[in-house]
Amino acid sequence: MPSNFIKHYSSFRDPDGFVFSDDQSIIYRQLNQSYQNNYSLLKTSGLYDLLADKSMLIKHQEITDIIFDEKNYYKTLLPEQIPFISYPYEWCFDQLKDAALLTLDIMKMSLDHGMLLKDATPFNIQLYKGKCIFIDTSSFEKYTDGSPWVAYRQFCETFLAPLVLSHYAKNNLNSFLSNFPNGIPLAIVSKLLPFRSRLNLGVSLHIHFQSSYKNKNSSRNKYVMPKRRLYALIDHLKNLIKGLSIKNTEPGWTDYYDQDILSSEYLDHKKIVIENLLTKIDVKNALDLGANNGYFSEIIAKRNIDIVAADFDAACINNLYKKNKKEDIQNISPIIIDITNPTPPIGWANQERASFIKRANFDLTIALALIHHLCIGKNIPLEKIAQTFSSFGKYLIIEFIPKNDPKVQILLQHRTDNSSEYTIENFESNFITYYDLISKESIANTERLVYLFKIKQS
Repeated sequence: MPSNFIKHYSSFRDPDGFVFSDDQSIIYRQLNQSYQNNYSLLKTSGLYDLLADKSMLIKHQEITDIIFDEKNYYKTLLPEQIPFISYPYEWCFDQLKDAALLTLDIMKMSLDHGMLLKDATPFNIQLYKGKCIFIDTSSFEKYTDGSPWVAYRQFCETFLAPLVLSHYAKNNLNSFLSNFPNGIPLAIVSKLLPFRSRLNLGVSLHIHFQSSYKNKNSSRNKYVMPKRRLYALIDHLKNLIKGLSIKNTEPGWTDYYDQDILSSEYLDHKKIVIENLLTKIDVKNALDLGANNGYFSEIIAKRNIDIVAADFDAACINNLYKKNKKEDIQNISPIIIDITNPTPPIGWANQERASFIKRANFDLTIALALIHHLCIGKNIPLEKIAQTFSSFGKYLIIEFIPKNDPKVQILLQHRTDNSSEYTIENFESNFITYYDLISKESIANTERLVYLFKIKQS
């Protein structure tokens, strides 16, 4: 095993292969000898080419000069690299819905080629170039005539359960998957759903019936399931999922740039300021914290910069995801992140799924109209904000909104003002501890300031 390669912490459950990376964070996949026949079928059947050509399965190259584990080695694959890895509990409703439909489409096409998916989890999927794509090449196995879909229940617990719960609650509940990464137990889902959900044949069959069936039959004998019934099962699940929805907008920040800004002149000049600052730096990727509806994410994306648009408001992120799909914007990845309580590490030894902070490695961080919410709304000290932001990457564009600003005064209306440190002087002194100041510009007809910082060299 080469010393500069490391096996990915989450890649240990599948005996047929694993993912590893080099010291440049390039991702590789080793296929073990146990997967040889299935991989050969995947390629010779034409299934791989079909899925890859349709951008449903990540493309890869077979390479021969890198071998991680010689004892079990069959092949090493170099897949197309995903710029940023996100997890299902950070996704909006429509992204998980699209991921579920993609899984079912792949399952159906696999059956057409004599194969099926041996597992069905949203962790097999990533957002890439604006759409969902399947990334687990070793999930395909030969279909044996009459065998059931062994991953059916897993699909229901990891995809269908959070979607159905969100549908009836009319709110995004994908975050439940952070507590149940292997799937939300159907017994719990059944109890949480309203009684009227039993009137939906699909929900009754795939959630309520399955839950009670397992409780009464802890050990089931194998049974024969003709292929035609597998096709029917997939179609039934697809029709059910297509009919699930949540509200497009919810009370919160979805109309921020339509109603809550000071004036159109403010927004227009702020755009000019941001575009001017971007000419001073050379970056390939960025993180937009508090992205809202993605207005400034789109400005940055137009400069061929890959950007992760993060916001705590699930409705904003869902609307942005749908807009990007409609307009074929491929370099914005919307995710749901509350920066005051970001995704923690979870799974085995708290290392199987990395925290958002650990994954946040960008050339540029954007934080516009955000810091007053953190300092005054959440009582987070400037020093801690500066320290955390400095861990995200090389450059920072951040907007400071002074305490006398109308939006800050709204925050202070119903609370005691304990934010004596919230001043321009303290802001600058705390951030200059971690950054060098490159530029500082004011926004027309306001006292708001936009700063461009560069991380200090150690």
